[in-house]
Amino acid sequence: MEEEADTGVSSRAERKALEKAKILKRESEKKIFRLVGRVLKKPEAERSEDEAAVLLLHRETVDELCKRQVRRNVLKRKQEEVFDDADELKSKVRQLAMAVKQAKHVVLYTGAGISTAASIPDYRGPNGVWTQLQKGRTVSSSDLSKAEPTLTHMCVRMLHKEKLVQHVVSQNCDGLHLRSSLPRHALSELHGNMFIEVCTSCTPVREYVRLFDVTERTSLHRHGTGRRCSHCGGELRDTIVHFGERGTLEQPLNWKGAAQAAEMADVILCLGSSLKVLKKYACLWSMNRPASKRPKLYIINLQWTPKDVLAVLKIHGKCDDVMSLLMEELNIQVPVYDRRPRLQSRRTSAARRGRQPYS
Repeated sequence: MEEEADTGVSSRAERKALEKAKILKRESEKKIFRLVGRVLKKPEAERSEDEAAVLLLHRETVDELCKRQVRRNVLKRKQEEVFDDADELKSKVRQLAMAVKQAKHVVLYTGAGISTAASIPDYRGPNGVWTQLQKGRTVSSSDLSKAEPTLTHMCVRMLHKEKLVQHVVSQNCDGLHLRSSLPRHALSELHGNMFIEVCTSCTPVREYVRLFDVTERTSLHRHGTGRRCSHCGGELRDTIVHFGERGTLEQPLNWKGAAQAAEMADVILCLGSSLKVLKKYACLWSMNRPASKRPKLYIINLQWTPKDVLAVLKIHGKCDDVMSLLMEELNIQVPVYDRRPRLQSRRTSAARRGRQPYS
């Protein structure tokens, strides 16, 4: 028994000594990194003999810090916004217009960049939500129920109306595609719509379209809005798909429509999206086909995207500027969004169906 007790005490002491040794080693490594980092910041001509000796002694640390700096520089370049000059922009838009006219099935993938003109911030741009949060800055909130479709939204609607675009796949939750009068059957809102709440207790799922943001009380993994279904009394939930979640609602996500459109597409046009999320959805890129038989990819974005190397054409410009030039090339008039007639027609339509979807 005494031997077992001694063994137990000994093993605990060994574990503590091992943990202490690990802590001391980490602290020592941190000191070396700080020391080497300070030396590397100095111009080579200003380094003392002792500092030069430190770099020679800790070559592995020097190599690691240099690699980190390279990665930071690459990341910084990817975050920079690049603008094509006026002549290059017009030339690229002419190429895009030709591709759109010749295509049989065009699908648009839209991201936050098409809504910035509506004073809705993007995420990864210089003034984007995540960029500001990473810098420790606060992000101001705005009433998105008052936001109106941008010129790009109206262009997208007209391209569909003229049968030059067959389907729109959006990552945005702001509902602006619907406000622009783009038909719902032609739209997949992969991450949900902040103005739609549903009752999943009803069969089929009952949908409520609101004029206000239904996500005021919801958050990650908590989708209850606090309101009840007028039909069965069940709790209503939002339609938003958060990071790490898998969206299962048929509408407004419309994954079936998105997958079918991608399968038929011969041209994919990406508007204002970093594509860092969309790239993960293999079904949107026809990855099951040989590379030569996949849709031709065109990208409009100011920053680097992971799909740039696969694009036939990359246009560096603001979405509204590019789309305005594109519509000129296609000789299509773009209407100005009028909020009042749209609201009136919706209410009249709802009254005819015998229900009131807005409140």
